[in-house]
Amino acid sequence: MGLFHPFRDHRRERLVQQPFPPEWSQIIDRNVFCCRCLHPDERKRLEDLVKVFISEKHFEGCGGLAVTDEIRITIAAQACLLLLNLHEVYFERLVSILVYPQSFDFEQEERGETGFVTVTNLPVSGLSSSTGAVVLSWPDAIRGARNSSDGANVVFHEFAHQLDLLDDAMNGAPALDRASMYRDWAQVLGSEYQRLQREVAAGTPSLISSYGATKPAEFFAVVTELFFEKPAELRRQHPALYDEFRQYYCQDPAARADECHAQGQRQS
Repeated sequence: MGLFHPFRDHRRERLVQQPFPPEWSQIIDRNVFCCRCLHPDERKRLEDLVKVFISEKHFEGCGGLAVTDEIRITIAAQACLLLLNLHEVYFERLVSILVYPQSFDFEQEERGETGFVTVTNLPVSGLSSSTGAVVLSWPDAIRGARNSSDGANVVFHEFAHQLDLLDDAMNGAPALDRASMYRDWAQVLGSEYQRLQREVAAGTPSLISSYGATKPAEFFAVVTELFFEKPAELRRQHPALYDEFRQYYCQDPAARADECHAQGQRQS
């Protein structure tokens, strides 16, 4: 999925060979609950990805926030969990992560039927741009990292958008490994997206957030949150949808959670 760049690839290989700082590992253990059930080999891959991510992406504090290793590693570990088995993918279009000390305002323009444009300031916890930036609220990023079972994670959401952008369009159809995969992807996600829209219109409760019904790109990002945070529920209630995401991310978090739970029971 990635292009061959000898100098970049050699630099990444050297980064991967370096030991993972113990203090970074402690931050992941303390903050990123979704990583607690990773197999040892998965944890090693995650740490390798984090080393490259920290080296290549620029973090910038906004609104007076000083960026610390706690902030960098907590965000990077969540973002890199999405990449765990997506070989040669490092959010290539992403340059900067801007981090605010609280939610921030986003200007949304809406054109009415008469052509008149209204501008509304909306408080948001994250944004993903096609121009190479992700913007995050730090309190929301750490809250999502430490609560791994509520189905809401702003870092997963915004970085799913960055994966969606790798084929130059944020449209809910990321770059897939094989052309044959697009037919099933379009059929399953299109059907599930329309189902969610009907449920929202009827006021019917759904595991999937109503925000996912606003556009296909948001559907992909919202389901990504569920795939990693509520995998068992997503697998049970939307098995075909879960299977498409399992194939795309090359991960099975529901099976991983089952094994982690069984192991915990054996040890207790």
